[in-house]
Amino acid sequence: RDVVHLFNSLTGFSKLGTLRKISAAPGNLKKQVIEIIRREKENALSGNKAHITAKMNSLVDSDVVDELYAASCSGVKIELIIRGLCILRPQVKGLSENITVRSIVGRFLEHSRILIAHNKGENEVYLTSADWMPRNFLRRIEIMFPVENKILKEKIVHNIIPLYMDDNTN
Repeated sequence: RDVVHLFNSLTGFSKLGTLRKISAAPGNLKKQVIEIIRREKENALSGNKAHITAKMNSLVDSDVVDELYAASCSGVKIELIIRGLCILRPQVKGLSENITVRSIVGRFLEHSRILIAHNKGENEVYLTSADWMPRNFLRRIEIMFPVENKILKEKIVHNIIPLYMDDNTN
């Protein structure tokens, strides 16, 4: 249903209304990413395990970086896999001590963009077309959607992401 609404808005048939499952840019995609980061921050402040893993080509949106810094300072463990540009400075005392950034650079751009929020042990997994950049949030059509199939979520969390985290040979 969301995709139909998005398509109709792209073709000019209708205005984009409220989406139930997906987030879209321009629109609510950036807001949704920030809400997920803030929720993990609140989980950490409440004494719960809080963890974010994100994989993308570029991270250059200063608002999102500020939210990641605030989450780190609140105790959220943040693991980023960024292929290209990254304005976030990891492992800075008092700012980003809980953030690690890995860069796996090869001949080809990475097209999978993944966001995983621990959410008190109920992993939420999202796939998206967007890097975290102002141009992607504001000037392009991008989407983010939740992975709801339990088997696929488990594969992403326990098989795919660990391959990237363990890579030391490019």
